Amino acid sequence: MYKLSTYLFFFFAWTCTYAQGYILVPMDEKQHDHLKSYGAAYWILNQKEEAYWLLNYRGGSFAFKYSNAAKLECISRGVSYEHIPSSAFDKIIADITAPDRNMEAMKLEIAPKIAVYSPTKNMRGEQIEASDDAVTMVLSYAQIPYEIIYDEEVLGNKLHEYDWLHLHHEDFTGQFGKLYGSSSKKPWYREHVKMMNDFAQKLNYKKVSELKLAVVKKIQEFVSGGGFMFAMCSASDTYDLALAADGVDICATMFDGDPIDSDAQSKLNYDNTFAFKNFKLVTDPTKYEYSTIDNSVYTSPKRDISEEIDYFLLFDFSAKWDPIPTMLTQCHTQTIRGFMGQTTAYRKNQIKSNVKILGETKALKEAKYLHGTFGKGFWSFYGGHDPEDYRHYIEEPPTDLSLHPNSPGYRLILNNILFPAAKKKHRPT
Repeated sequence: MYKLSTYLFFFFAWTCTYAQGYILVPMDEKQHDHLKSYGAAYWILNQKEEAYWLLNYRGGSFAFKYSNAAKLECISRGVSYEHIPSSAFDKIIADITAPDRNMEAMKLEIAPKIAVYSPTKNMRGEQIEASDDAVTMVLSYAQIPYEIIYDEEVLGNKLHEYDWLHLHHEDFTGQFGKLYGSSSKKPWYREHVKMMNDFAQKLNYKKVSELKLAVVKKIQEFVSGGGFMFAMCSASDTYDLALAADGVDICATMFDGDPIDSDAQSKLNYDNTFAFKNFKLVTDPTKYEYSTIDNSVYTSPKRDISEEIDYFLLFDFSAKWDPIPTMLTQCHTQTIRGFMGQTTAYRKNQIKSNVKILGETKALKEAKYLHGTFGKGFWSFYGGHDPEDYRHYIEEPPTDLSLHPNSPGYRLILNNILFPAAKKKHRPT
């Protein structure tokens, strides 16, 4: 009887220890689904619970207090997890906070409210399919909620309702994606041009370029006030192009009905931009390129690399002294396969000195992934269209992310999603 009582005592003590412990979501090679792990962390925050992002610890792992609901959420999402006692978690925190370790514990407190800037309907009120955008795909796959907004909402001062904004693959210069040379005779292109021109007139703008400039300035206000902006592919460089060309006509006649300003290049104001400087416009309307910002096959020198060896390298930052770029580069590998887009990568000699380069292909003198601040807010630019589709074409189907649950390229997107929730604060004693 005494032995049984002793056994039961230690059994219940062990059970209570674990019941009061933590769930550790490893983000190294042992994680079954890296992408859905971010969704699990976001779910915890949505339950008004705290989570911890353990920077540089096992690939940037997550941890949160154990509960049956949290455990079942991990199981239902197919996320690998470890149930550890509080003493083990304390040991992890002690190791992370040691001065000689390049690690840090970031406390995640509030689930950021997410908006995606993208059209949903044409002028006749008909539903249209958003193109396969990497951010909307990974948000849906990770089960992270978001709302779609477009020009009316932005100009209607709705951005203050959100913490994080993604810019869909947009052309903010009013040149309709520079697709005139390849697609001007295609019905879908003509419908898009008509829709955007009608939309601009509905909102009392004479040209699409004027409408987009107004949108860009509203987004700039959002960032300056403390918002977080993330842009991929052409949405990144055309955002800066629109700012630099404020008050300057850079659109050829077929785009806005009147000729380009003959002195457009000399009138660009690089002081207005977030990231780029000293770039040259590509004014030929038949070329699928906006400027020399993009290191592409359309500008000189020509980007010349084969798919088999196209990789970029993430920089290694100090987690304790530079936690923001450390968060944005958390991954289970530092070497990531490259991928193309209308804007594939950024020429390093056209990036401002105050911009942090997070990932680069050194041999090509190009940056893939950038980050910076503006006012009280933050922005990130990420070159390329789809991290798991090297050369994506308009007519191709979207990527099935269930085939790429451990994609390091997509992880970089999700790092930006959780970044607004972070606060540098260790676990209380």
